[in-house]
Amino acid sequence: MAHTLFALEDVYSLKVVEADGRACLQADIFQGGRQASELNKILIAWREQAAKLEAGEITKEDYDRWRYNYPKYDTTQRWAKVPSKELSDALIKGLKKQRKDK
Repeated sequence: MAHTLFALEDVYSLKVVEADGRACLQADIFQGGRQASELNKILIAWREQAAKLEAGEITKEDYDRWRYNYPKYDTTQRWAKVPSKELSDALIKGLKKQRKDK
Protein backbone atom coordinates (compact mmCIF):
# COMPACT_ATOMS: atom_id res chain seq x y z
CA MET A 1 0.00 0.00 0.00
CA ALA A 2 2.81 2.42 0.83
CA HIS A 3 4.31 2.11 -2.65
CA THR A 4 0.91 2.90 -4.20
CA LEU A 5 0.81 6.11 -2.16
CA PHE A 6 4.38 6.95 -3.18
CA ALA A 7 3.46 6.42 -6.85
CA LEU A 8 0.45 8.73 -6.40
CA GLU A 9 2.83 11.31 -4.98
CA ASP A 10 4.95 11.12 -8.13
CA VAL A 11 2.11 11.06 -10.65
CA TYR A 12 -0.58 13.21 -9.01
CA SER A 13 1.39 15.34 -6.54
CA LEU A 14 -0.32 13.64 -3.63
CA LYS A 15 1.18 15.03 -0.43
CA VAL A 16 1.07 13.92 3.16
CA VAL A 17 0.37 16.83 5.50
CA GLU A 18 -0.37 17.17 9.18
CA ALA A 19 -3.67 18.58 10.41
CA ASP A 20 -4.68 18.55 14.06
CA GLY A 21 -1.91 16.09 14.87
CA ARG A 22 -3.03 13.62 12.19
CA ALA A 23 -1.51 12.63 8.89
CA CYS A 24 -3.75 13.64 5.97
CA LEU A 25 -3.45 13.23 2.23
CA GLN A 26 -4.07 16.09 -0.15
CA ALA A 27 -3.51 16.77 -3.82
CA ASP A 28 -1.07 19.63 -4.32
CA ILE A 29 -3.03 21.43 -7.03
CA PHE A 30 -0.49 24.23 -7.21
CA GLN A 31 2.41 21.92 -8.05
CA GLY A 32 0.68 19.02 -9.79
CA GLY A 33 -1.29 20.80 -12.48
CA ARG A 34 -4.25 19.13 -14.14
CA GLN A 35 -3.60 15.65 -12.75
CA ALA A 36 -3.48 16.93 -9.17
CA SER A 37 -6.61 18.98 -9.81
CA GLU A 38 -8.44 15.86 -11.03
CA LEU A 39 -7.29 13.91 -7.97
CA ASN A 40 -8.47 16.76 -5.75
CA LYS A 41 -11.93 16.60 -7.35
CA ILE A 42 -12.08 12.86 -6.67
CA LEU A 43 -11.02 13.34 -3.06
CA ILE A 44 -13.63 16.07 -2.52
CA ALA A 45 -16.38 13.92 -4.04
CA TRP A 46 -15.26 10.98 -1.90
CA ARG A 47 -15.31 13.11 1.25
CA GLU A 48 -18.80 14.36 0.45
CA GLN A 49 -20.13 10.83 0.09
CA ALA A 50 -18.34 9.69 3.26
CA ALA A 51 -19.85 12.65 5.15
CA LYS A 52 -23.33 11.70 3.91
CA LEU A 53 -22.76 8.15 5.16
CA GLU A 54 -21.55 9.40 8.55
CA ALA A 55 -24.58 11.71 8.84
CA GLY A 56 -26.98 8.90 7.98
CA GLU A 57 -28.10 10.60 4.77
CA ILE A 58 -27.21 7.55 2.69
CA THR A 59 -26.89 3.85 3.48
CA LYS A 60 -23.71 1.80 3.38
CA GLU A 61 -25.12 0.15 0.27
CA ASP A 62 -25.55 3.57 -1.39
CA TYR A 63 -22.01 4.50 -0.42
CA ASP A 64 -20.59 1.24 -1.76
CA ARG A 65 -22.57 1.61 -5.00
CA TRP A 66 -21.08 5.09 -5.40
CA ARG A 67 -17.54 3.88 -4.69
CA TYR A 68 -17.64 0.78 -6.84
CA ASN A 69 -19.15 2.59 -9.82
CA TYR A 70 -17.34 5.94 -9.57
CA PRO A 71 -17.81 8.27 -11.44
CA LYS A 72 -21.16 6.89 -12.71
CA TYR A 73 -23.14 8.07 -9.66
CA ASP A 74 -21.04 11.12 -8.85
CA THR A 75 -23.21 14.21 -8.56
CA THR A 76 -20.48 16.65 -7.48
CA GLN A 77 -19.03 17.17 -10.93
CA ARG A 78 -20.46 17.91 -14.32
CA TRP A 79 -19.62 15.30 -16.90
CA ALA A 80 -19.93 16.11 -20.55
CA LYS A 81 -19.70 13.92 -23.58
CA VAL A 82 -16.94 14.96 -25.93
CA PRO A 83 -17.49 14.70 -29.67
CA SER A 84 -15.40 12.17 -31.55
CA LYS A 85 -12.11 13.31 -33.00
CA GLU A 86 -13.53 12.94 -36.50
CA LEU A 87 -16.49 15.21 -35.71
CA SER A 88 -14.28 17.71 -33.91
CA ASP A 89 -11.86 17.81 -36.85
CA ALA A 90 -14.74 18.29 -39.30
CA LEU A 91 -16.17 21.15 -37.23
CA ILE A 92 -12.80 22.89 -37.00
CA LYS A 93 -12.24 22.45 -40.73
CA GLY A 94 -15.66 23.95 -41.43
CA LEU A 95 -15.03 26.91 -39.14
CA LYS A 96 -11.65 27.60 -40.75
CA LYS A 97 -13.22 27.45 -44.21
CA GLN A 98 -15.98 29.80 -43.08
CA ARG A 99 -13.38 32.30 -41.83
CA LYS A 100 -11.48 32.20 -45.11
CA ASP A 101 -14.69 32.78 -47.07
CA LYS A 102 -15.38 36.01 -45.15
